[in-house]
Amino acid sequence: MKLEFDLGNSSFTLLHCAGLAGLWMTLNQLEIEKVIRPEGLNWQLDNRKVILNWQGNDQIVLEWLLKESFQINNGLIALRGLDSPTMRKDAQVIVHQGILGTFLQHTSTHKSSGTKTESLSLGEEEKEIQVTYKVLQSYAYQDFTSNLCDKNGQLLTKSISVAGWLNPGAAVRHVAFSSDTSFEEPPENAFVLLFAPIACYYYILRSKLRDKRAQYALVIPEITDLEKYAQYRQDQQLRYATYKDFHASGLGDAGLRFLTLEKTLNITQTFGVPRCQVLTLGTVAWATQQKTRTDMYMVEATDEVCHNYQVCDAWLKDKSVKGKNGDFVVTSFARELIAENLARNQLWYSGISEKVNSNELFKKLAYERGGLYQVIQKIQSDEREKLFVQACHEAIKFTYGQISEQAKKRGEVPNFDRETVRMRTGLSRCKNSDTFREFITDFWSRAGKIPTLQEHWQELMEFVLVDKNWKKSRDLALLALASYKGKGVSHGDDNEDSLDEENVIDIGL
Repeated sequence: MKLEFDLGNSSFTLLHCAGLAGLWMTLNQLEIEKVIRPEGLNWQLDNRKVILNWQGNDQIVLEWLLKESFQINNGLIALRGLDSPTMRKDAQVIVHQGILGTFLQHTSTHKSSGTKTESLSLGEEEKEIQVTYKVLQSYAYQDFTSNLCDKNGQLLTKSISVAGWLNPGAAVRHVAFSSDTSFEEPPENAFVLLFAPIACYYYILRSKLRDKRAQYALVIPEITDLEKYAQYRQDQQLRYATYKDFHASGLGDAGLRFLTLEKTLNITQTFGVPRCQVLTLGTVAWATQQKTRTDMYMVEATDEVCHNYQVCDAWLKDKSVKGKNGDFVVTSFARELIAENLARNQLWYSGISEKVNSNELFKKLAYERGGLYQVIQKIQSDEREKLFVQACHEAIKFTYGQISEQAKKRGEVPNFDRETVRMRTGLSRCKNSDTFREFITDFWSRAGKIPTLQEHWQELMEFVLVDKNWKKSRDLALLALASYKGKGVSHGDDNEDSLDEENVIDIGL
């Protein structure tokens, strides 16, 4: 029997290509470990292709290969292609939890003997977190050979139905029409899909904008070079990362975090990974009995996008916080907003006014005002946008100054929060260019002389007078309000007590 797999196969999806990379990594690791293989079995590996050759019974050879590829180590899924036992325990647990949270969500796909709780690191010089996970006895990948072979042990020649765990999201759409809506694959393609979990990556997902039931993001890389990608997947930052590194605030954040693990911006040339697909699976109202693909992004690693995300990631960090039920991780709301835009190739601040549509969400955004201010200064964007934010910062400063003087004369404590709410609600009432123009001119005129506005009048008037710019200008004005660092505002960044346990990581079992 000879099986030849090529990245250029027209029937391959990104997940098939990821499976081919996982197969490449597995066979390469078997060579490194000099594992004794069945007599007559050999393979050839290059950067685009995998060729398998063997003699004798197909089922015996495939059973050996799956047994060596998919193992269990102390109750955790152990993947030969990742050399799992040598990985940091945090990385082993997240691969285990990630596969169970995406590919193997249904209890019929694995057999468990109970649960285990361990202390895992949240990072250097940080406390540990208690994580509970299932202890497995077996899982579906280990004994899939019977689905690929006939009763004589020969590889099937006809297509087979593909279960949802083998290709997440590609499941039967309606049980009443299973024969018409199920997915089928040639047996050799289904065999390749078995190895996709090795090449994919996983993030624990905690979003302030999305359905909280979506707990995991599945990252499927677009692979153009098998050997280069194997080097990337074995990166030290993946193998020895701490548990805190496995959290993402949204799909865009997950995709860009994966694509920027290496600091090189030329990731496409260095590792052959130009972009990745990121998806979540969850329960929808019309199909509560199964997990469905609920959202999906294609995230591209351009130089500008990677640079801007790295700036964002550097200044808008997740926080590990001590709660009444133990330590937990709170993801960055500001990074979620920005990363979603970067992943969609939009302006980094696009739509912030529409998404941050309540005082509660505004407080979450303003909590990160220090990091947000730094991002505005360092991110690659139109300099006129930065000038507009600067002009708004000056207007806020002078407005707060007026409030402070008036309160001092009355012998009162200045109420800056009330003015902040007034400005935020005023922006939320701007529904067209006319109402925004009325708001911003009133806001600036009340503040008095604004140096940046006077010096750059011509450039900044485009944000006010050109009708098509009003939404962009409203977003920038809200961004300025949330990132203002002057006297009179509380710096949430320095007050961890203001965090609640809304975003505690509760791993589903």
